[in-house]
Amino acid sequence: MKLIRRILLTLVFAFVASLVLGRFLPVASTLMLGRWVTFQPVERDWVSLSSISPALARAVIASEDQRFCGHWGVDFVELQAVLEDEGGPGRGASTITMQVAKNVYLWPGRSYIRKGLELPLALVIDSAWGKRRVMEIYLNVAEWGEGIFGAEAAAQHYFKKSARVLNAAEAARLAAVLPNPILRDAGRPSTASRRVLGQMGGVDGLTNCVEG
Repeated sequence: MKLIRRILLTLVFAFVASLVLGRFLPVASTLMLGRWVTFQPVERDWVSLSSISPALARAVIASEDQRFCGHWGVDFVELQAVLEDEGGPGRGASTITMQVAKNVYLWPGRSYIRKGLELPLALVIDSAWGKRRVMEIYLNVAEWGEGIFGAEAAAQHYFKKSARVLNAAEAARLAAVLPNPILRDAGRPSTASRRVLGQMGGVDGLTNCVEG
């Protein structure tokens, strides 16, 4: 029992330390770490939120989590709707903060265990990091193609430009591939990217928490 207690205390300490450091230092995802330890290439250039076009934050909020600025990390309204309509939590209930929790602390794939861990992690992360930092981390760890992580690497790879100068159409194309960045290509317009572009016009006033 003493060994188990020590292990648990160590894990708690490591988690708290990561929350503190995560407020100031670049953060990596578990997918990135997995590629590094298996000697697979990783494209990523960490940049601040102020160095990313506001259009991209608007696009991901429009397509992924329109109540991002209003919830505490978990969208209980959407979660309840998914539980009632589909019999279990799915991507429709996953907030940007929950995706950060998954990307930074957990593993990919669908399971009730991982989803159950995402919920408390997202609440803690939202409180500890705040909306702007959560968005900054999300846009720097999200995968936008095989081995392509973060907005700056994605902008350079697909559009040969800095993430700072992405326009609305390019931001929509990036946001549209997030559900499946391996199979979808942000380099080409798609029905999904046109849908996101249309949604972006309807989130005025819903992105204030990330605007600096």
